[in-house]
Amino acid sequence: MTVTLVLPDQVAAELFDAVAVTVESACVLLARKVDTPGGNVRLLGRALHWVQDDAYRRREAAGLSISSHGYVPALAAAEADGCVPIWLHTHPGIDSTPKPSKYDELVDQQLADLFRLRAASPLYGAVVIARPRGQPCFSGHIESEGRRTEIDRLWITGRRFALVQNWRNGTTPPAKQFDRNIRAFGGDIQQILGDLRIAVVGCGGTGSAVIEQLVRLGVRHLQLFDPDTLTAGNVTRVYGSYLDDVGEPKVNVSSAHVKRIAPDADVTTAQSKITSESTARLLLDADVVFGCTDDNAGRLVLSRVASYLLTPVIDCGVLLSSGPGGHLVGIDGRVTVLAPGAACLVCRSRIDLQRAAAEMLHPSEHRRLAAEGYAPALSEPEPAVVAYTTQVAAAAVGELLERLIHYGPDPVPTEILLRSHEREVSTNDQTPREGHYCHPQARKLGLGVTNPLLEQTWQG
Repeated sequence: MTVTLVLPDQVAAELFDAVAVTVESACVLLARKVDTPGGNVRLLGRALHWVQDDAYRRREAAGLSISSHGYVPALAAAEADGCVPIWLHTHPGIDSTPKPSKYDELVDQQLADLFRLRAASPLYGAVVIARPRGQPCFSGHIESEGRRTEIDRLWITGRRFALVQNWRNGTTPPAKQFDRNIRAFGGDIQQILGDLRIAVVGCGGTGSAVIEQLVRLGVRHLQLFDPDTLTAGNVTRVYGSYLDDVGEPKVNVSSAHVKRIAPDADVTTAQSKITSESTARLLLDADVVFGCTDDNAGRLVLSRVASYLLTPVIDCGVLLSSGPGGHLVGIDGRVTVLAPGAACLVCRSRIDLQRAAAEMLHPSEHRRLAAEGYAPALSEPEPAVVAYTTQVAAAAVGELLERLIHYGPDPVPTEILLRSHEREVSTNDQTPREGHYCHPQARKLGLGVTNPLLEQTWQG
């Protein structure tokens, strides 16, 4: 079992800013617990409740003590929001470590039962944050009565991404085959790529090109989703496919290709639509999702994943436009990065809601309503060319790298538009619509598993 603490970047920035203070600081972090289908645990950070100055009895560079009124109100908030209360404090200083002191361990023993009781939570958590020489690090655990489990990873999402391993964890040097990568962006990023759990929804032209690049970059944990089987027309674009594979599930073709490149890769597959609730639940294990589906209903699901689960979604789209006689007149690509605090695909008008509703209908029901004029006809296959699906896939994978490496502009744009026929690339940004689920004030960020999942209607 792997335990991951997931924090929006604004929350993480607050924590690491507190480390810069010369004395210890403390707060209660409220987090929603998510049990994943893969047997892992994700703790989705919802809010920080800092201890106020008047609650500190003692506050020094190497220790603190706090009156109960410094944390009891936060426990009431945890109970009201159905959250795990995590006692968090800093170890400041350039030479500090997040190793808990004997006093820290004694405080944990004193707080654990009280926190669980006052928050009506079966779990209590404790985390220590430090930043020696500017490098973020942490230690932490969660515990129930009689059982303690380390928090293995801290995953920070938003405008930028960061994956931090528990200070107690050892590291394995990257394989020599990634030497050229390491020369470009360093061994730490290579290690992160190997640790990330990435889902790819859609294994067609764009999705297979994303998969190809991810595995060659060193990604070793992949979830692949696609309901379809390979056709002869797919072979012109799907990486790793051959005419002999026609009729095979696309996920199987892509999985076999990954294994040929990286026999040690951990690959799981689902030959099912992401609009099925049971299939969408599999995304609970992912750190990042690439959306490479061409249906509006699927995009509607992924758009909510970024908010409710704090899981970044990198959504891709390719549109080729032809004039009379099949003359190509437009080559448009789009890469949109959805993360906590950014506008969703609905706010951006990147989803046709009427068509999405039609796609969610049972086929027989859709045919009936379409015949009566109450539902739009479903789209026919669009033109597609491997050069352009690959171009968009490369831009999408580049966005993942940029957010891990931090080499681009700040603030980083959340959308790239490629107009290849005009040799133009542009970027933009958009804030959430007030009152919409992706807006922070809607309090859906990190809400976790709901009933129904993502608070939406699912395909029967």
